Amino acid sequence: MTDKLKTRFFALAASVAALLGTPAQAQELPAGWDPRSGDVWVDVWLGDISRYAARYREPFVDEMVRYYGAPRELVGDLLDQRHWTPGDVYYACAIAQVLGRPCRYVVDEWDREHGQGWGEVAQRLGVKPGSAEFHRLKRGFVPTYDRWGRPITIDTELHRDFPNRPYRDYPPPKAPVVAKAEKGKADKGKAETGKAKGAAAKSHAASEGAAKRQGKPATREAKRD
Repeated sequence: MTDKLKTRFFALAASVAALLGTPAQAQELPAGWDPRSGDVWVDVWLGDISRYAARYREPFVDEMVRYYGAPRELVGDLLDQRHWTPGDVYYACAIAQVLGRPCRYVVDEWDREHGQGWGEVAQRLGVKPGSAEFHRLKRGFVPTYDRWGRPITIDTELHRDFPNRPYRDYPPPKAPVVAKAEKGKADKGKAETGKAKGAAAKSHAASEGAAKRQGKPATREAKRD
């Protein structure tokens, strides 16, 4: 079977699986996996990409190599040796394509620091939610799904680009953890400042009391009297 026929076969099989609700749809993602891209729609479909690739690995790898310029050896290494989820592999190579950089460049950025997820990494590279680059990143999902023959539901933002496709609203992303952490630090700082002021007031009151007991004026009012 030629590569072209194999790709069509896998795409057809994936489409049938999606429509019939076979285990390809129900396959679980790794426990605790959360891409945190900053966009709920992106997070949802990165998870779906992982489910698709777990069942149809060859079309997924071919997509990364042919249309996103990723070396086949790199994709295999990320999946097999470094245990990346397919959704993460896709997103790294998709960001790289938007930037005009090799996929390995974004992989290295992820390895360097990704404590707050893909949203942090993408923004560090200049791909911020609401930007033209981020919009291109989202648009890229659609032709990939078309080549796989897999249904995709777009969000309101992409509906302007694909007016004839089914779409629905997605909830806004949750507040990033870093924001909550910073708020906690700020609240703690305020509490410590309040404690310091209280301690200073008590110390001042104690000094006044000691001065009065010794018959010395301790305040401006006492001096004027």
